[in-house]
Amino acid sequence: MGNTPERIPVLALWSAPRCRSTAFARMMTERDDRVVVHEPFSRVVDFGEVEVGDRVARSERDVLAALGAIAARKPVFFKDTTDFHYPALLADEGFLAAATHTFIIRHPAEAIASHHALNPDLGRDEIGFSRLYEIFTAVQAATGSTPVVIDSDDLLDRPAETVRAYCSAVGIPFLPDALSWEPSMRPEWRSTSEWHRSTSETAGFARGGRGAAAAAEAVEADPALRAYRDYHLPYYEKLRAVALRP
Repeated sequence: MGNTPERIPVLALWSAPRCRSTAFARMMTERDDRVVVHEPFSRVVDFGEVEVGDRVARSERDVLAALGAIAARKPVFFKDTTDFHYPALLADEGFLAAATHTFIIRHPAEAIASHHALNPDLGRDEIGFSRLYEIFTAVQAATGSTPVVIDSDDLLDRPAETVRAYCSAVGIPFLPDALSWEPSMRPEWRSTSEWHRSTSETAGFARGGRGAAAAAEAVEADPALRAYRDYHLPYYEKLRAVALRP
């Protein structure tokens, strides 16, 4: 691994799509103690460019540089999703080691059902758990330690305890007032508002949409979705095995 770079004030939350990461980022925005950047890696892949602070990034490397530039002035939090593959991120051992990378998970059956409802042409790899685990293992290799993982079910069932455990694990203060907010469609969500509508209607961490049992039944009844679930389930289980226990 070589010499570990000096830590930088960048806190990342990685998530497969539809795993409640937007709600977590909404809470981080409410804290108002760091710059919050919304999905810079997925947006640069999807749209070709993304605003990161006062820069326009047109590649993964641009995103990495822009995050570093913000962090030189103020702590940064960004969240991103693994519906895409990020080779430049995975190749940057310095960033993998110097930033604090954390992960949020949800049972794949629920994530797949939610994702498929928005994208009926959903493909296996864009479900994202295998890519999520790839980033997790890359961070683990770069840092020599196990990254922080939270299960979003814990976040909904025990929000204060889960966020408190997360804050303790990453070394930031727990701010209980940030656990609630005014419902709204954030400006950074508007270009992909369909994907964030449910979170825009919440005032805190809350369950929505179909229940876990209904989601599991829908995925089980569809051969393609069932195969996707079976492919991604082992990656989820590996991450769940090391998740914080609030």
